[in-house]
Amino acid sequence: MWIFLSNAMLSLVDKGGDGSTLLVRARRREDLTRVFPQAKVQAGGGTDYPFRARIDREEVALRVAEAVRDIHYPNFKATVAEDDRHAAYLRVWAAMMEFQDQPSRH
Repeated sequence: MWIFLSNAMLSLVDKGGDGSTLLVRARRREDLTRVFPQAKVQAGGGTDYPFRARIDREEVALRVAEAVRDIHYPNFKATVAEDDRHAAYLRVWAAMMEFQDQPSRH
Protein backbone atom coordinates (compact mmCIF):
# COMPACT_ATOMS: atom_id res chain seq x y z
CA MET A 1 0.00 0.00 0.00
CA TRP A 2 1.26 3.45 -0.80
CA ILE A 3 0.40 6.22 1.62
CA PHE A 4 0.83 9.82 0.51
CA LEU A 5 0.76 12.32 3.37
CA SER A 6 1.42 16.04 3.19
CA ASN A 7 4.95 15.49 4.50
CA ALA A 8 5.70 11.81 3.87
CA MET A 9 5.27 9.03 1.34
CA LEU A 10 5.37 5.47 2.67
CA SER A 11 5.13 1.98 1.22
CA LEU A 12 3.59 -0.62 3.52
CA VAL A 13 4.09 -4.34 2.90
CA ASP A 14 3.85 -7.62 4.81
CA LYS A 15 7.24 -9.01 3.90
CA GLY A 16 8.72 -11.60 6.19
CA GLY A 17 8.30 -11.42 9.92
CA ASP A 18 5.63 -13.21 11.92
CA GLY A 19 2.60 -11.22 10.70
CA SER A 20 2.51 -8.90 13.70
CA THR A 21 4.64 -6.29 11.94
CA LEU A 22 4.71 -4.51 8.61
CA LEU A 23 7.74 -3.42 6.67
CA VAL A 24 7.36 0.33 6.24
CA ARG A 25 9.57 1.70 3.48
CA ALA A 26 10.41 5.20 2.32
CA ARG A 27 12.59 6.97 -0.19
CA ARG A 28 13.61 9.57 2.40
CA ARG A 29 14.56 8.76 5.99
CA GLU A 30 12.62 11.74 7.35
CA ASP A 31 9.41 10.40 5.81
CA LEU A 32 9.65 7.39 8.09
CA THR A 33 10.74 9.31 11.18
CA ARG A 34 8.03 11.97 10.80
CA VAL A 35 5.31 9.34 11.03
CA PHE A 36 7.14 6.85 13.26
CA PRO A 37 9.60 8.85 15.41
CA GLN A 38 10.65 5.80 17.46
CA ALA A 39 11.32 3.59 14.42
CA LYS A 40 14.67 1.87 14.07
CA VAL A 41 15.29 2.87 10.47
CA GLN A 42 17.62 0.73 8.40
CA ALA A 43 19.41 2.26 5.42
CA GLY A 44 20.07 0.26 2.30
CA GLY A 45 18.75 -3.21 1.73
CA GLY A 46 19.41 -3.43 -1.98
CA THR A 47 15.97 -2.42 -3.19
CA ASP A 48 14.42 0.71 -4.63
CA TYR A 49 13.39 1.94 -1.16
CA PRO A 50 16.57 3.01 0.64
CA PHE A 51 14.98 3.30 4.11
CA ARG A 52 12.88 0.76 5.97
CA ALA A 53 11.65 -0.17 9.42
CA ARG A 54 9.72 -3.12 10.76
CA ILE A 55 6.83 -1.65 12.76
CA ASP A 56 4.04 -3.25 14.75
CA ARG A 57 1.01 -3.64 12.51
CA GLU A 58 -1.31 -2.05 15.08
CA GLU A 59 0.92 1.01 15.40
CA VAL A 60 0.90 1.41 11.62
CA ALA A 61 -2.90 1.17 11.61
CA LEU A 62 -3.12 3.72 14.43
CA ARG A 63 -0.88 6.23 12.61
CA VAL A 64 -2.80 5.85 9.36
CA ALA A 65 -6.09 6.30 11.24
CA GLU A 66 -4.70 9.42 12.95
CA ALA A 67 -3.77 10.85 9.55
CA VAL A 68 -7.33 10.26 8.34
CA ARG A 69 -8.83 11.85 11.45
CA ASP A 70 -6.54 14.87 11.00
CA ILE A 71 -7.87 15.72 7.53
CA HIS A 72 -9.17 19.29 7.74
CA TYR A 73 -8.50 20.52 4.23
CA PRO A 74 -10.53 20.75 1.02
CA ASN A 75 -7.54 20.11 -1.27
CA PHE A 76 -4.69 17.71 -0.47
CA LYS A 77 -2.17 19.07 -2.99
CA ALA A 78 -2.39 22.51 -1.37
CA THR A 79 -1.13 21.04 1.94
CA VAL A 80 2.19 19.84 0.52
CA ALA A 81 4.69 22.54 1.52
CA GLU A 82 7.94 21.09 0.14
CA ASP A 83 8.35 22.19 -3.49
CA ASP A 84 10.12 19.01 -4.64
CA ARG A 85 7.56 16.78 -2.90
CA HIS A 86 4.69 18.79 -4.38
CA ALA A 87 6.18 18.40 -7.86
CA ALA A 88 6.61 14.64 -7.37
CA TYR A 89 3.06 14.21 -6.07
CA LEU A 90 1.73 16.25 -8.98
CA ARG A 91 3.45 13.84 -11.41
CA VAL A 92 1.73 10.91 -9.68
CA TRP A 93 -1.60 12.77 -9.82
CA ALA A 94 -1.09 13.43 -13.56
CA ALA A 95 -0.18 9.79 -14.23
CA MET A 96 -3.34 8.62 -12.48
CA MET A 97 -5.43 11.13 -14.41
CA GLU A 98 -4.00 9.70 -17.63
CA PHE A 99 -4.76 6.21 -16.32
CA GLN A 100 -8.40 7.14 -15.59
CA ASP A 101 -8.86 8.30 -19.17
CA GLN A 102 -7.74 4.98 -20.64
CA PRO A 103 -10.29 2.26 -21.28
CA SER A 104 -10.34 -0.56 -18.73
CA ARG A 105 -8.66 -3.74 -19.97
CA HIS A 106 -10.46 -6.35 -17.91
